Amino acid sequence: MKKRIITILLCGVISSCDYLDIVPDMIATIEDNAFSMRSQAEKFFFTCYSYLPSIGSYDQDPSLLGGDEIWLSTEYSAGNAKYLALGNQRSNDPYFDFWRGSLGAKNLYRGISDCNIFLANIDRVPDMTYEERNRWKAEVETLKVWYHFYLIRMYGPIPIKDVNLSVNDDTEATHVYRNTMDECVEYCTSKIDEIINSNRLMVAVEDQATQLGRITKGIALTMKAKMLVTFASPLFNGNTDYIGLKDNRGIEIFNPVKTDEEKTALWQRAAQACRDAIDFFHSPEIGVDHLYRYTGTQFGNISDRTRLKLSIRGSLVERWNDEVLWADSRNWPSTYQLQAYPRDFNATNANGQTTSRNNYAVPLKIVNWFYTKNGVPITEDKTWNYNARFTSRTIGIDQQYYLQVGEETAGMFFDREPRLYASIGFDRGIWFGQGNTSETAQAPHARAGEYTQNTIQHSWNTTGMWPKKQLHWLTVCSGSTTVTYTLYPFPIFRLPDLYLMYAEALNEANNTQAARDEAIQYINIVRERAGIPGVKEAWNNYSNDPVKYQRQAGLRDIIRQETLVEFVFEGHRFWDVRRWKIAMTEYNKPITGWNLTASAAAEYFQETWVYTRKFTPKDYFWPIHDGELLRNKNTLQNYGW
Repeated sequence: MKKRIITILLCGVISSCDYLDIVPDMIATIEDNAFSMRSQAEKFFFTCYSYLPSIGSYDQDPSLLGGDEIWLSTEYSAGNAKYLALGNQRSNDPYFDFWRGSLGAKNLYRGISDCNIFLANIDRVPDMTYEERNRWKAEVETLKVWYHFYLIRMYGPIPIKDVNLSVNDDTEATHVYRNTMDECVEYCTSKIDEIINSNRLMVAVEDQATQLGRITKGIALTMKAKMLVTFASPLFNGNTDYIGLKDNRGIEIFNPVKTDEEKTALWQRAAQACRDAIDFFHSPEIGVDHLYRYTGTQFGNISDRTRLKLSIRGSLVERWNDEVLWADSRNWPSTYQLQAYPRDFNATNANGQTTSRNNYAVPLKIVNWFYTKNGVPITEDKTWNYNARFTSRTIGIDQQYYLQVGEETAGMFFDREPRLYASIGFDRGIWFGQGNTSETAQAPHARAGEYTQNTIQHSWNTTGMWPKKQLHWLTVCSGSTTVTYTLYPFPIFRLPDLYLMYAEALNEANNTQAARDEAIQYINIVRERAGIPGVKEAWNNYSNDPVKYQRQAGLRDIIRQETLVEFVFEGHRFWDVRRWKIAMTEYNKPITGWNLTASAAAEYFQETWVYTRKFTPKDYFWPIHDGELLRNKNTLQNYGW
């Protein structure tokens, strides 16, 4: 199999004009210098890459801390995402303003402008081969499409900027309108099709020393799948919430009125795009046709259950693992790892570590999403006692690889799926790694008076649960301030993303049992690695709604839950609950955790309120900066702002 892990290059930045400014007078000088020879053009080429949003960055990516998967204490400040999570977005100076580039965001319109400058001038470079020049052009064209998509996902319809304005254009030419949603969809999909079909992109990285980080055909195919699944989703595909939102020409930019046939047609295009990407990666030439399994021998003869937990954690944190299709090599998380680390794991070291850590907390509503060991939701499993989920129980030997034998923990943590134990740390839950490789001994003791309890304001976990999945098992806190990290590039796309998007698109595009059966095949690939039964086996034998998967709406719920669990703490939920238009339900559920002031198990495992935010329809899309509205009279503000 050819190695084809794709990472994003860390590049220098060459500034250009803001989005709606005309091209500055000195651009001719920039072009003369930047494109006089290959070595100079290459710098500009990498500049085009440098605008890629920093996926996995705690202060430059809104998706990990700006939603509800990870909650921060009031004492802990971590960039601007916290203010999004609290519901404090504003239009006078928006957080993560990718339109203009401020408060944690890069200026994506400036990035698009630089891509346009590159494409307009690269043919002038004398010392390049025809093949290399065309390859560079295809990569930059792909970046330009992706930057447009990122903005569309945030703002809805945007002004498309396929070419830069000229210094000779009058001021009125800068007062552009937002394109309609349909125009945005057609622009992105037609452009990415043109690039893919031109066969100018690399099929796979062949020289990691010089090409690692470059866009390949597989990445472009995955981008297309992601874009079309997003565009086909309810937030973008005939969203009637925005009927009447018209610009000063009287044009409704969201195209809210669509027939069922028109909406289904977009899902059909999405399904085909996912299928094309899957077929590409499954081809013998690429050979990416399986999910990651931990096969290491460094810990000796460990149990299958521990090995399974490492496989689940490793899908995110094991660098260069085979299922990672695209990763951001600029962001090798240390902050996430440190803040996912509990205060202490044993009484000997209690409070001896003064490094600020422990601040990333997992709300109970996220724990609720994980299945039972039988692979169905906790509210559906007829063998699982939902009403006793907050009742503490003594842990028996049968739970030894998941829970600490002889101790007590909540019924919530008994008989759950392996992804819960691999992804979330909790009181008396086994925690393999972090310097202790016992399969049954190490666990947080987080009740009042115990060694993992909160003691320092700058290290405060508000719920009593940790996002363990983000923490590589070899990262260790030792001494008073020493942290030894095992770092990894943060994944943007993993192979299960394609499988679950394909299942979703199939289910929405074809309301037939044959389509649902094919969708279930791809869901089951993900479930098999997760260590739970396939969909039909699980629902037939354990659910109080055994025919749920036979209904389109029922399978839709199954796919969504599978997606939220598989990609927990990877930033997918932030965008998914929006595109599915369920954020009003999900984000308005209160943030709760355990009663951290209690020392007895019976009192500790009581659901305790932390925060309730108010998510309204306007919060689905970013506000456009008030200054942009003043500068351009033709810019239509998003609903509610």
